[in-house]
Amino acid sequence: MKTVRIIGVPEHFNLPWHMAMEEGAFEERGIDLQWTEVPEGTGRMCQMLQNDETDLAIILTEGLVKSITEGNPAKIVQEYISTPLQWGIHVGAESQYKSIADLKGTKAAISRMGSGSHLMAFVNAQNEGWSTDALQFKIINNLDGAVTALTEGQADYFMWEHFTTKPLVDQGVFRRLGDCPTPWPCFVIAATQKFLNDDETILKHILEVINTYTVEFKQIPSIDRNLANRYGQQLEDIREWLKITRWGQTQTNPQTIEKVQDTLTDLKLIDKKLKTDELLQSFSS
Repeated sequence: MKTVRIIGVPEHFNLPWHMAMEEGAFEERGIDLQWTEVPEGTGRMCQMLQNDETDLAIILTEGLVKSITEGNPAKIVQEYISTPLQWGIHVGAESQYKSIADLKGTKAAISRMGSGSHLMAFVNAQNEGWSTDALQFKIINNLDGAVTALTEGQADYFMWEHFTTKPLVDQGVFRRLGDCPTPWPCFVIAATQKFLNDDETILKHILEVINTYTVEFKQIPSIDRNLANRYGQQLEDIREWLKITRWGQTQTNPQTIEKVQDTLTDLKLIDKKLKTDELLQSFSS
């Protein structure tokens, strides 16, 4: 049995992995897939890839691209979610701010530098016509940290996945002022270069298994109820999310990587662009 370490956020996007593990689909291929939840998100996961604390990660496209351009020895092995992520823009329930425009010049809560919440604050500022040079940040590590920061006034707004934060909106902890979708497919499967060098065949088996699950995922009977119960979501919210979410089973399009790099360059978030083959893994047949 080959042990493989994998990390991802504790969100509904990753249920296909848990179902495959629970049903023994990886074990049938001789793979002991060990999943670790990383609530801190992409910034922390990039660090774990760099430090060889994991072999694989289900990670935000833009965060990983930035990290690889900065020297992280990892590559994208496949697209995972082919649709944009809907980033809700949240303020505390008692906040004075009523619109996204009101947030100009205020402080954003982010999980850590290089995370999706950090990078998307720049994308949102660009969308709004704000100077990105003036953005201010408060590092809060995770969703619990964001609740504290917004409730106690340590930060003014927080961007996180719309549906993950919806229960906090429903409970009156946050108010959502709007959404900022990523301009590209949002999640990819990443592998360390070491794992690619040593275990490409194992990786191919893992991708075959997960692709078998994701291609039929939305057709599974009562999958909406399963998701709602497992992730503490309202059924109507999960149904809305399923409508706008599509899983991918192929390598990320090089044009997507170009768009991500061009955007990060424009926002002065990366100093150099890489060739797409330095970011995307191509497999020997």
